[in-house]
Amino acid sequence: MAEPHFVRHGEAVPMDDTVFKSYAIHRWGKGILGLCANGDLGLVNPARPDDPPASLPQLLHNLSARGIDAPLILRVGAFLRRSLDDLNTTFARAIAANGYGGVYRGVFPIKVNQQAEVVDRIVEYGRPYGFGLEAGSKPELILALSRNLPEGALLICNGIKDAEYVRLGILARKAGINCCLVIESPGELNTVIAEARRLGEKPMLGVRIKLTRRVSGNWADSSGDRSTFGLTTKEVVDMLETLRAADMLDCLRLQHSHLGSQVPQIMDIRQAVDEACRFFTELRRLGAPLDYLDLGGGLGIDYTGEARATDNSMNYTLDEYCANIVETVRYAMDEAGQPHPTLVTESGRAIVAHSSMLIADILEASYFDRSEPVTPEGDDHHMLSDIAAITGYLTPRRVQECLNDAEYYREELRALFRRGVIDIEQVARAEQIFLYVVGRIKDLVTQSGDVPPEVREELNEHRDIYRANFSLFQSLPDVWAIDQVLPIAPLQRLDEAPTRRAVLSDITCDSDGKIAQFVLEDGIDNALPLHELRPAERYHIGVFLVGAYQETLGDLHNLFGDTNVVTVDFNDEGVLELQHEVEGDTVSEVLAAVEYEPRQCLDAFKAIVERAVRSGRINPGQRKILMNTYREALGGYTYYEHLHEEEAHG
Repeated sequence: MAEPHFVRHGEAVPMDDTVFKSYAIHRWGKGILGLCANGDLGLVNPARPDDPPASLPQLLHNLSARGIDAPLILRVGAFLRRSLDDLNTTFARAIAANGYGGVYRGVFPIKVNQQAEVVDRIVEYGRPYGFGLEAGSKPELILALSRNLPEGALLICNGIKDAEYVRLGILARKAGINCCLVIESPGELNTVIAEARRLGEKPMLGVRIKLTRRVSGNWADSSGDRSTFGLTTKEVVDMLETLRAADMLDCLRLQHSHLGSQVPQIMDIRQAVDEACRFFTELRRLGAPLDYLDLGGGLGIDYTGEARATDNSMNYTLDEYCANIVETVRYAMDEAGQPHPTLVTESGRAIVAHSSMLIADILEASYFDRSEPVTPEGDDHHMLSDIAAITGYLTPRRVQECLNDAEYYREELRALFRRGVIDIEQVARAEQIFLYVVGRIKDLVTQSGDVPPEVREELNEHRDIYRANFSLFQSLPDVWAIDQVLPIAPLQRLDEAPTRRAVLSDITCDSDGKIAQFVLEDGIDNALPLHELRPAERYHIGVFLVGAYQETLGDLHNLFGDTNVVTVDFNDEGVLELQHEVEGDTVSEVLAAVEYEPRQCLDAFKAIVERAVRSGRINPGQRKILMNTYREALGGYTYYEHLHEEEAHG
């Protein structure tokens, strides 16, 4: 590489952060993003927070020079390390403050982000804390068994298990891996007992118990006694008797009681933990030698920075979460006269969400207003003059009337065109006049606080559309599937007030491929403030907190594949460096994933083109250009590719 580093930090200077704060970055960003002196959005080094941020646009420029273009997923190792440190040290503080007799041993659920670079860094950064992994399937178990977990770290085995899965778990423990098979159903228990007898080995077992407490939030169905996985109270009692009869009750060491996912309400967490403790103390009373209390997931991420109990936020801090769990378990165990267990959580979202961001460039914009007036021509229908005259009586008191008039005249003129009364040129002028009037109404609404809310609501129909170079279905599936709100902000010109309000459209040919909910300082808005695009300037946006689930759940809608992925980190001098790169899918790779052999596609197209040469439709030189272009496209990126300067002059 020509340059050893991506971004060096510069000098700190005072600056106006009004625009920066308008995207609520100071609330949801947890200090990982800052404002550069030139108005760029930058990455803040958690180990050296007083250093000026490392510019994201400069990083993208240096990546592009290396042939790595947006769209891309940017992972920051320092952010992942900080999340792991925060979780473990906060639990340690709560344990010390409450005089708790046990320890905390967390695990990362692989399903949240299965990418090797992520899992390997979690294992590395979690080593000082004895941090482990959770596998929810046989493939995930095979993956986890190949990682060099710290000695004693838990490998929790959840999900439906066949005999092979069970056999792997039992023998892995024999090999020194702290593997715990969690019983999810009565039938699974029979498989475990049969395999244990066949191998002549006793496994370490856990049991997943359905709590009756149902939490709130988007994933409420994963909690309560109607949840998919886990045993009912009667099934738990029967399981104890079955294990006792098989002389395996001593194998039952862990209770798993999943609290939920992205739980917004701290009271739900506390009450669910309290119920889990009742089961735990009762199982111990009945002879189960339980050592570990696994409380599953639940720790939320404040995607909006609102700090309240909504689907995309939560009304508690990490300190409060840890303190509530530790205190509740301590009280329950002390009351039952039992020793304090090792606490386990499977907090995947809280560990990885902040460490990744999706970066995309804006390809073009459709503006639903205009700044320059258009004058009706002499023989135009009188309604074009009527709509143009609206700006003459536009005042704050008459703004609703003006908007009503503009929409009325536009619809009437469209009807006249459909009936053949006016021609297409007049309709085109009418549309431009309408957009000019709407622009003046928008200006007035922006400047005046005394505007009816109905007008502001109606103007939402005239939001701009910015087309971004990404696939919602591949990179942000939760936005489409469950209306997940993710924070979004431009990466440049944050020293300049944005003048446009827009929704974002992806490059799929699907009307669902858009984002129309945005995190702003005043709450959730249906338009994102953006800057007007400048010719020949690359304008980038970042979608943040995407480390959890988005890479895992993405699909191949319109055959858009995985984006480029880059991992960066700060070195000991605080300089941002490239650590790891994964190229995004090529067209060939995506075609192969849906059962098209690229070579066969090439040969079939070659035959079609040769027939065109024989018929005289194209000449041999054109055939060569066409085939070369097809070959290059097969090996190219599935997303929009910009023509680099050397290509433009080549």
